[in-house]
Amino acid sequence: MARPDHSLIPRSAALLAATCTHLLLLLHPSEAQPSPGYYPSKTFRSLFFSEGYSTLWGSQHQTLSQDQKSLTLWMDSSSGSGFKSTRSYRNGYFGASIRVQPGYTAGVNTAFYLSNTEQYPGQHDEIDMELLGTVPGEPYTLQTNVYVRGSGDGNIVGREMRFHLWFDPTADFHHYAILWNPDQILFLVDDVPIRRYERKVEGTFPEREMWAYASIWDASDWATDGGRYRTDYRYQPFVSRFSDLKIGGCTTASPPGCRPVLAAPLSPQQEAAMRWAQRNSMVYYYCQDYSRDHTFYPEC
Repeated sequence: MARPDHSLIPRSAALLAATCTHLLLLLHPSEAQPSPGYYPSKTFRSLFFSEGYSTLWGSQHQTLSQDQKSLTLWMDSSSGSGFKSTRSYRNGYFGASIRVQPGYTAGVNTAFYLSNTEQYPGQHDEIDMELLGTVPGEPYTLQTNVYVRGSGDGNIVGREMRFHLWFDPTADFHHYAILWNPDQILFLVDDVPIRRYERKVEGTFPEREMWAYASIWDASDWATDGGRYRTDYRYQPFVSRFSDLKIGGCTTASPPGCRPVLAAPLSPQQEAAMRWAQRNSMVYYYCQDYSRDHTFYPEC
């Protein structure tokens, strides 16, 4: 069967904006990725897979590297795959270098996230970083999200911020990290803070223990242009690669004196780097979406 000609798919306004941004970055070197001045990914050593994680599902769709520090996951029409940290945490730094597949990847979700859904079904907390697949000619979307006490299970009270990144995530590995402490959640890409979610209003911040997860799965119903483009298994397998796995922080079993990572506010240099990332790459922010019922979002 002939594959569809995706050159006929019209470019969205978001794509045009992202293209213009990339051109501006090339034309104006001063707009190149700034140094955040602090590199938390360098603070923690890379783990052997078995030191921090174990397979959760789809073991037949995983390949562990010889040095046991890189893992390849793939999805086809029979299954996706995922892994999970062996211990739960009450705060910490969680990072992974990820490279995703080019070409037609619509509907495919490559996720690195924290969750306690297995312990609190229907009332879970979650902190997400998700690379959402696309069609040729359109950029991947990095979605960040926060769910608190089941807000994603029935009310669909997600707190999304989405980005078209300033690099091609299919061309090389880049480091994606979540830094979660009692005061704030930081989402970082190559150590650049792209989003800060702060504790502001009671009941809007995750406080219970969570595990770190990674997975590749079929999210056709919503991942690409709201479900307009779905997973096409003529392009299978869909492959995502993970390496440079890092975890640091307080496990649930740690003594009360265990200190969270980076409890201090961001430095002025980090704040400037975050403003740069949001100005150049952010394409959606839930607090600015007035089609949603903001009574669910008191923190906005």
